[in-house]
Amino acid sequence: MRTFFPSDSCKESQLNAINPQSWLQVERGKLSKLSSSHTNSSSIESFIKVPEPPILPFFKPIDYVEVLAQIHEEMESCSPQERSTLYLLQFQIFRGLGETKLMRRSLRSAWQRAGTVHEKLVFGAWLRYEKQGEELIADLLATCNKCAQEFGPVDVSQLQVEVNGCSKETVAMNGDKSLKNVNFKIGDEIIVCDRQKIASLSAPFHAMLNGYFTESSSQDIDLSENNISPLGMRTISEFSITGSLSEVHPDLLLEILVFSNKFCCERLKDACDRKLASLVCTKDDAVEFMEYAIEQNSPVLAASCLQVFLHELPVCLNDERVVEIFSHADRQQRSIMVGQASFSLYCLLSEVAMNLDPRSDKTVCFLEQLIESAETDREKLLAFHQLGCVRLLRKEYDEAEGLFEKAVSLGHVYSIAGLARLGYIKGHKLCSYEKLSSVISSVNPLGWMYQERSLYCEGDKRSEDLEKATELDPTLTYPYMYRAASLMMKQNVQAALAEINRVLGFKLALECMELRFCLYLAIEDYKAAIRDVQAILTLSPDYRMFEGRVAASHLRTLVREHVGSWTTADCWMQLYDRWSSVDDIGSLSVIYQMLESGGAKGVLYFRQSLLLLRLNCPDAAMRSLELARRHASSEHERLVYEGWILYDTGHCEEGLRKAEESIKISRSFEAFFLKAYALADSSLDSSCSSTVISLLENALKCPSDNLRKGS
Repeated sequence: MRTFFPSDSCKESQLNAINPQSWLQVERGKLSKLSSSHTNSSSIESFIKVPEPPILPFFKPIDYVEVLAQIHEEMESCSPQERSTLYLLQFQIFRGLGETKLMRRSLRSAWQRAGTVHEKLVFGAWLRYEKQGEELIADLLATCNKCAQEFGPVDVSQLQVEVNGCSKETVAMNGDKSLKNVNFKIGDEIIVCDRQKIASLSAPFHAMLNGYFTESSSQDIDLSENNISPLGMRTISEFSITGSLSEVHPDLLLEILVFSNKFCCERLKDACDRKLASLVCTKDDAVEFMEYAIEQNSPVLAASCLQVFLHELPVCLNDERVVEIFSHADRQQRSIMVGQASFSLYCLLSEVAMNLDPRSDKTVCFLEQLIESAETDREKLLAFHQLGCVRLLRKEYDEAEGLFEKAVSLGHVYSIAGLARLGYIKGHKLCSYEKLSSVISSVNPLGWMYQERSLYCEGDKRSEDLEKATELDPTLTYPYMYRAASLMMKQNVQAALAEINRVLGFKLALECMELRFCLYLAIEDYKAAIRDVQAILTLSPDYRMFEGRVAASHLRTLVREHVGSWTTADCWMQLYDRWSSVDDIGSLSVIYQMLESGGAKGVLYFRQSLLLLRLNCPDAAMRSLELARRHASSEHERLVYEGWILYDTGHCEEGLRKAEESIKISRSFEAFFLKAYALADSSLDSSCSSTVISLLENALKCPSDNLRKGS
């Protein structure tokens, strides 16, 4: 989830929030030091607050290796139609692990192996949604004569629809053989049609014109009461002869579609379906036509409308008409709209809705549809757990409890954490503790189990559980944050900083950076505080602190007043010092400050991207690379940044081509370095090693600073 999924806080952590503006807007040196006699733990407690770990809406099995191996085994023996669903399940598991690259790889595999047009639509839209803001990559690929196919439209006309023709053998022939034509009267007009051509359109028409009906021996037949206009009937007559529809107005096509459905004219209906599908261009078109598509069972038209909706995610979910269509579709309507890919569609819609607002009614509606679409136990437990998390957020505790219980009964042990949290909210703290203890004693325990149990005990027991949680899963941030805050309340500043630095040494978590920022504010170390808040803003420019109440950019402005300004020379010296000592967070902070004061922004954003990649922040790194490209001071510099953008998104050969274009314009260190890097990665031939070495030697001959040459 892109959005932080908050939880209800335990009672003891409900502390009054401080007003950081009033706290900071005082003269330097006038704030109380921690050592002052009137400073106590409660004043620190009101400032440094650690929220409970949320119950995450993810599929979290007990044994990830076993489940992934099982999925891999199923993929080898399953039908092609089932493969995309298995890749979706694999995606859900990687999401629970926080493995963004593996998540995208699974989604891409699901899209590549999609067995139906509907699956292609859903997984293509999901890939686009995950890559929001990466349209630049598609543009860059276009300059290399390569198309990013997941960004392009799907040809819905490929959708196979079974069309049954008229079976003449099943209808007894009794018509007047001398009647070559039939005259259909509609109002005051007569439309002359070829009798047998019209009869061939459907079994009902064949029976009417050639069977034991009065009309079979009649030259004139009145169709005035069948909601077809004279122009519509002439178009149908023409279709009966040519087998195709010429240029027809959409309103007339809709009229013919309804008529063809009424008289079971499958070929005519299919032609209308496909013709209408080609006319859907805008969201308003899609909203209007989807109603007809569902009413008239027109799957190609429905797929075309669906494609428009999905292409406009997440914005289209702000349109209540679109939400209504997705929220209230029954089983048959879902089948018309998305075929057998209903579960995949509502997985996507639920994720988008949760990212927009996990408490919203539309999120609930989509998750309820997800439950209805689920077929296997694994699909059902995911849907029950996710809706349980949303009900918990909405404080709908009884409903949440029932959903978590269903997920647990299907084997999702992690949902017990939701039941325990609900028990605690209802005042059954001991029961919650015992629930977790029972799980820990019955399975191979995981870190989250001890972390969750720690919420329901005090003192040494809590400390022991948190230590065990860290031992089993060092990536859990809550234990470090809780210990750091506890140490700070005991006024053990250095120990608190050492504790939070343990996790920041290998995981650049924003919530941990925020806590350390608060620790530095509490001891009035403004230089360290400004470093952390500038690093936070580099990672997330719109980040908000103090439970979302204060923009980090505003806090930076306030803290900045307490820190002396640096000249450009000071900044470069600081950058060299920090880069040389591998102080990546410090380097990010210095670059942030340098960017604010102008200078060679392209080069600075590029350096920023290198640091962010080293800190395993690929999304932020890509944002910096795009900014570097935008601020490049020359064409050859811009080509280098474009090459890195392509390389980092898996387009190695295209990245290599950009490096070569740059070298043709100007021989630079960065262009040679990119070419060497991309060539080493793209070629499995051991003979290319000498070429790579030669390229690196050429790079070292070019002007550059010693820090880059050192790499």
